[in-house]
Amino acid sequence: MRARRSVRPVQALAPLLLAAALALTGCSAGGGDSGTTADDRPAAQSDAKAAAPGGAAESDRSRGTGGAKATAPLKVTSHIIRTASLTVQVKDVPKALDEARGTVENAGGYVGDESTSRDQDGHERTRVVLRVPVDRYDTVLDELQGTGKLLERTAKAQDVTDQVVDVDSRIASQRASVARVRELMDQATKLSDVVTLEGELSRRESDLEALLAQQSSLKDRTSLATITLSLSETPVKKAAHKDDDPGFVDALAGGWDAFVTMLRWLAVVIGAVLPFLAVAALIVLAWLRMIRPRLPRRPATPPATTALGPLPTARQAPEPTHPQEGGEQN
Repeated sequence: MRARRSVRPVQALAPLLLAAALALTGCSAGGGDSGTTADDRPAAQSDAKAAAPGGAAESDRSRGTGGAKATAPLKVTSHIIRTASLTVQVKDVPKALDEARGTVENAGGYVGDESTSRDQDGHERTRVVLRVPVDRYDTVLDELQGTGKLLERTAKAQDVTDQVVDVDSRIASQRASVARVRELMDQATKLSDVVTLEGELSRRESDLEALLAQQSSLKDRTSLATITLSLSETPVKKAAHKDDDPGFVDALAGGWDAFVTMLRWLAVVIGAVLPFLAVAALIVLAWLRMIRPRLPRRPATPPATTALGPLPTARQAPEPTHPQEGGEQN
């Protein structure tokens, strides 16, 4: 009987212990930016060493020297996003594009989006996005701008080292948090506790996946530089600004151009309306020649009548007779 009575208080304290454990894991997961607790340090440090380049080598070196370098700060690698834009005038756009593709593939990169267009004179223009490794970025830029006449070049560099380190630290802390929730699930005995822990685990795993996706995006943007290459056969023409006011000859030329333009538009309008006029003329001609003669004629209007009878119709006056030549006259 005493054993059963001692078990009941322990069972009553189980929900409180579970809530306290979840609160501790939540605080440690939310404080991934500032630091971790004493229980999280081994897992977080191991994940950080695995994620950071050269972390394992530094730890091995410190152990081999008897811990002399254990307190030395690790060297943080710079993470920079590099982008560039080139506009080059070439004689043959397809040939220059093939050379650019070969240069990028030899450097270990690849060709992204590509678009080609032609102007009114038939000159071809191509815009292509190239992704190249960062260590070959400058070399590829020099080779691309050497394919023709360089018209424009812009380059940008964005340092995201702090963002990369922050994301790596949050991933390590979040992984440790997920591992602790899984341990609590293995120790849970009640169905309600298991359901609560499963919801918490799902939420934390989704946060971890979002952090991993952000880490992958940063890795792709920092390991591969983006170069936007524009190839054209003719340079971009800029509008010429004239300082002098227009004179009589300029006004005459402008008026002649306006007159010629008006005649062209009139010719276009007449050409557009002419088929409709021809069809309308054929319809009117068919009506007059074929359909109208076959229609029944209107009956003659009857004479007007009154109460005394019909009114007499007016008779035509007789035509005057002319005396015959050589006859007698009365």
